[in-house]
Amino acid sequence: MKQLMLSALLVSLLAACGSTPTKPAEKPVAQKAPVQQPQAETKPVAIDPLKDPNNILSHRSVYYDFDKSVIKAEYKPMIEAHAAYLVAHSSAKVTLQGNCDERGSREYNLALGQRRADSVKSLMEAGGVPAAQISTVSFGSEKPRALGHNEEAWAQNRRTDIVYQGE
Repeated sequence: MKQLMLSALLVSLLAACGSTPTKPAEKPVAQKAPVQQPQAETKPVAIDPLKDPNNILSHRSVYYDFDKSVIKAEYKPMIEAHAAYLVAHSSAKVTLQGNCDERGSREYNLALGQRRADSVKSLMEAGGVPAAQISTVSFGSEKPRALGHNEEAWAQNRRTDIVYQGE
């Protein structure tokens, strides 16, 4: 009988070990609303239209045909946009820098560069810009943009640059 009791005890112990333990009842966790961080007010960043590459005002050079000072039609909208900007910003001032390629005498190139700067000035004044906001200067062939001695370089040097004071 001892053996029977020992066997019964052993079976009950084994049965107790094989059962899955019961979990204590879980307490419901209170859901907290997510804490929202205060949103900083985002103000639009003012982009300077003169420096925005997507704005026509970032374009500042008018190019000419050889020995010409007549403004091509493709540059008129850009010059008119600069004129409108100057009218709207009466404290802004520009210098129009006339340039030439290396061909021609120094004196001839200085005169041609001046005619080029003056042609842009005339178009700006026609757009309502007071003459006091515009100055002109001719550099002739003294400030080349390209240093080559071929048509590609010369074409880059036949120009008037619009330079805002303070830049």
